[in-house]
Amino acid sequence: MQPCGPSRRPADDWLHEIEFDGYRSQIHVSADGTRIFTGSGLNWTKRLTSIAAAWAGAGVDRAVVDGEIVVVVDSRTDFGALQADLAAGRQDRMLFCAFDLLHLDGHDLRKMPLRESKRLLRELIERTGLGPPIIYSDHMDDGVAMFAGAEKLNWEGIVSKRSDAPYRSGDRSDSWQKIKTSKRETFPIVGYVPAMGGIAALHVARREGKALRYVGKVGTGFTMKVSADLRRRLDALPAPKTKLFAKKHIKAVEPTLVAHVEYRDITADGYLRHPSFKGLAED
Repeated sequence: MQPCGPSRRPADDWLHEIEFDGYRSQIHVSADGTRIFTGSGLNWTKRLTSIAAAWAGAGVDRAVVDGEIVVVVDSRTDFGALQADLAAGRQDRMLFCAFDLLHLDGHDLRKMPLRESKRLLRELIERTGLGPPIIYSDHMDDGVAMFAGAEKLNWEGIVSKRSDAPYRSGDRSDSWQKIKTSKRETFPIVGYVPAMGGIAALHVARREGKALRYVGKVGTGFTMKVSADLRRRLDALPAPKTKLFAKKHIKAVEPTLVAHVEYRDITADGYLRHPSFKGLAED
């Protein structure tokens, strides 16, 4: 897999960054103090006091910085760890990865080409001596090399951005392209966890020759409608001739249905990491 969109244009038209697995956010610095807002507009300043304090002490009068709140575990951003830390009120592992500068000291930079606003952002961070928990999100011009590094380091993927494009709110436009490193495969469904009106999770296996090897639970990717439909189909299946697990809360079924599953990788003990249901293999 390669970043197909940007490769069709000259290399200097695009820049390529790490895709972080966290919460998109903005830091607003003004005379009234430093505030942090999520992508949906929630004020998280009180939940992220260490990050707010770092910006407040940088000597910047007014600024708006776009970035992502993350927690890094084993050299990669980990959304589950971030959610757990937020729930526990823990901030020591949280970082703000800054990737664009929207306003600085009264100047609106949103119409400036991305490459220039990122240059100003880097200079701002270096000039003020900001360090962790503030991290500058660097980029590469070579998207193929960036993606190869993302695969090797097991990152979520990369984000390819038009370097000459002005700022646009959100991240879904022709100027931004996300290229995932996730894998996708089909797995027979060998069990499920019932829930009210649907299912809580699927349990899947990989076919190896004539045998099946259990590879874990898939607990995300279902809408309410999909969950209810899966429950109806799974309830109609008979019990298997051979069970692959002995957990009482899992209802084992004959592996008749096959699921498309997207996942990050395989753990050391052979289970899918961060799997997500993408649909049934109807054929």
